[in-house]
Amino acid sequence: MPPAPRPIGRRERNKQDKLERIIAAARALFEERGVDAVTTQQIADKADIGTGTLFLYAKSKSELFLLVQNSSYVSALEEGTAAAENIPDVLTAIIAIIRPVVECNRVHIENGRTYLKELVFGDPEEPHHRDALVLTVRTEQAIAAVLSRDGRISADDAAKMAQIVSAIMFVSMSTTINAAHSVDQVMAEIAGRLSVLLRR
Repeated sequence: MPPAPRPIGRRERNKQDKLERIIAAARALFEERGVDAVTTQQIADKADIGTGTLFLYAKSKSELFLLVQNSSYVSALEEGTAAAENIPDVLTAIIAIIRPVVECNRVHIENGRTYLKELVFGDPEEPHHRDALVLTVRTEQAIAAVLSRDGRISADDAAKMAQIVSAIMFVSMSTTINAAHSVDQVMAEIAGRLSVLLRR
């Protein structure tokens, strides 16, 4: 019989509690005001911690922003992947993966576009930026797994097609012309492009 897991110590619980408070405070302020209008001091005050403590978790506001967005993205990807498992049609299953990600990205449209810009131009050595890049890879893997259900698509082609799907999603979410579009409008654009890609 394997040993029971060791209980988490008080210090680790305190660290986790502070991290959760920081993420909750930053998310609320970013969604209310937009990332550009929020200061790290405001986040620290709302989380009821000192700014020095805040910087133990993220070295800058952009890192903190990525931390917050990543936590939302993880939940969105898990939701979409779970939904896709029970959908036999490949296109519909891919849309099921993508939709929660688009919804997450457009809770605050300018924040969503800032997140995508950070993905492209941010420092890949920064831990939260690296986590964001890992999430894009996980998204592509989930899409490739669905594409592989089609016996006509090899695993290699599925991986390449998943990258194309990811690019379509990225452009539809980030382009200025779509800034005022609803989630449904963005999803309709993505679905239209994917239907062409998947027409075999």
